[in-house]
Amino acid sequence: MAGAERCRGLRDEMSQPAFKSPEERIGEMRDLIAGRGAVRIDELAQNFGVSEMTIRRDLDELEALGFARRVRGGAIALGPEPWELRHQHNARAKSKIAEKLLPLVPATGTVSFDASTTIYRLAASIATARDLVVVTNGWDTFHSMKDTPGVTASLTGGTEEPRTGSLVGPMAVRAAQSFLYDTFFSSAAALDLEFGPSEAALAESEVKRAFSQTSSRIVLAVDHSKLGTRAQARVLDFEQIDLLVTDLDSSDRRLDGYRELVEIA
Repeated sequence: MAGAERCRGLRDEMSQPAFKSPEERIGEMRDLIAGRGAVRIDELAQNFGVSEMTIRRDLDELEALGFARRVRGGAIALGPEPWELRHQHNARAKSKIAEKLLPLVPATGTVSFDASTTIYRLAASIATARDLVVVTNGWDTFHSMKDTPGVTASLTGGTEEPRTGSLVGPMAVRAAQSFLYDTFFSSAAALDLEFGPSEAALAESEVKRAFSQTSSRIVLAVDHSKLGTRAQARVLDFEQIDLLVTDLDSSDRRLDGYRELVEIA
């Protein structure tokens, strides 16, 4: 049952039966990596009905062709994806995460939001703020809050990363470090048991680290497809993260390894 649940998201995105020719299988993997940003070997093996060794060979071929980069447990797309594409991925999971995060947002005080599409959904849901300052490096996140009653939205400034829409660079880092935050709400491109959260671009990780340095609490929010994967640039250690929020039930077996490292909601 757990394996079936883990693979449900991939099945929804596959339009044909699991058993395919090698050419069809590799082509579909390429589309999945481009669409989702990251894939896991065990999920792909179950959905295509082949061995994990076969999947590894397929991913090696995609890497050689320049469509993906192999990481421990799977593969990720090369480089950050455009914000519009990321916003569409796992929309149901991100909405569920936003529902879990919303009670954690205080009515007053100062918090920071990263530029991820997961936290964007949280920002667009705020409805009970009274005197809340929200600092973000996300252009779309900022605009989703600028007319929200009780919220003072502040944009860090910086250089826009054209593929992700986030603001990065020295100006964004300095601005992020200029406030004292009650909570930093962040997502990640990948989450690995050994190396923690990571990002597809170093500039993204630098701004997130800046937010975290002056935050009393750090809440990391990732959907289940990010579990067990690695991206390019490390962000935080598990010791720095106070709470992990996913779209899964907190008792889900896929979270077993993480329970020893961080509190899970």
